[in-house]
This record gives sequence, C-alpha cells and structure tokens, in this order.
Amino acid sequence: MTATREENAEARNAATGAKLGMWLFLLTELLFFSGAFLLYAVFRSRYAAGFHAAAADESTLTGAANTIVLLTSSLTMALAVAALRQGRARASLLAQGATMLLGLVFLAVKGTEWAGKIGRGLYPDSPVLLRREHGEVLFFGLYYVLTGIHAVHVLIGVVLIGVALALTARGRLHATRPGLLENAGLFWHFVDVVWIYLFPLFYLVT
Repeated sequence: MTATREENAEARNAATGAKLGMWLFLLTELLFFSGAFLLYAVFRSRYAAGFHAAAADESTLTGAANTIVLLTSSLTMALAVAALRQGRARASLLAQGATMLLGLVFLAVKGTEWAGKIGRGLYPDSPVLLRREHGEVLFFGLYYVLTGIHAVHVLIGVVLIGVALALTARGRLHATRPGLLENAGLFWHFVDVVWIYLFPLFYLVT
C-alpha cells in the first residue's frame, strides 16, 4: 500500500513537472510569435498599400474554412482530454482521432493554397513577385514564413496526438495518468490560437 502511494505521488509529481515544462515551452513560443507579429505590424504600417494589394490574392473563404477546421479540432481535443479524465478511453480515442484528422485537413488545404500561389509565381524571390511593389514582396515573405512555421507546429501537434492515441489504446494513458494527452492538448490549443491571429493578418487586410 505504501509503495503504491509513493508511486502515485511520484506519478503526480512527474505530471506536474511535465505540465510546467510545457507551459514554459509555450511561453518561449509566445515570445517568438509576438516578435513576428510585431515585425508584421511595423512593415504593414510602412507599406499599407502594398499589403492591401497583396492580400487581394488571398482567399478569405479558404482562410475562414481552415479557421473553422482548427476551431473544431480544439473542441475535439478538449473532448478527448475530458473523456480520458473520466475514464472513457474509447470516447477519448475517437476524439483524438478526429483531432488528428482535422489537423491533416488543415495541412492539406494549406498545401493546396501554397501550391496555387507557387503555380502563379507568387513565392519569395520569384520574377513575378519581384516585379510587384516592395510592400507586396514583404507581405508574401511574411506569409510563407509565418504560415509555414505554423504548419510545422500543426504537423508536430498531429504527431504528438498520434503518440498519445497509441498510448491510450495500450492503456498507458488513462484517467489517473492523462499527462501526455493534457500536454498535447495545451500545445494544440496554442497552435489554434496562433492561427486565429494569423487569419486576420493575412486574409482580412483592409
């Protein structure tokens, strides 16, 4: 009995440490994206007309659709964590799988969007883009860098949830040990929040 209590205490301490580590990691990510958003604000204030013209090449409908996809994935992720905490492993597995699927849909839409722009010559240092006003060049440079970094984060999140799903299926993540899934949820919600800022910056420029 004493050994079991000690093991449970150690597991709780480990989970607390892991969650603290995730929050610290997300803080560094927040600082990075905050700096990037500040850079965007500086360039946009200086080249407002160019940013507005470049934004005309963005599909607001596509951006909105991907926003809905990610917001829905945040819901399924929250449901996955809640279900695991309640001991409903099967429901959690279904919600985790749905979150992964929505993440992949987001990446597929973003990849199609990128391919369309590249096909029209709208990519960094392309002859087509370099003939445009300097503000438009900066807009697309920031677009590819920020949405590209965000897409990498989405991919990492999908992999992380996939690991959690596998461990849940094997019974290694459960109601009394949901730590990895909770941390995956924190990361996923952060990625979704970043997109909520990216969407208006690139698709709703006025």
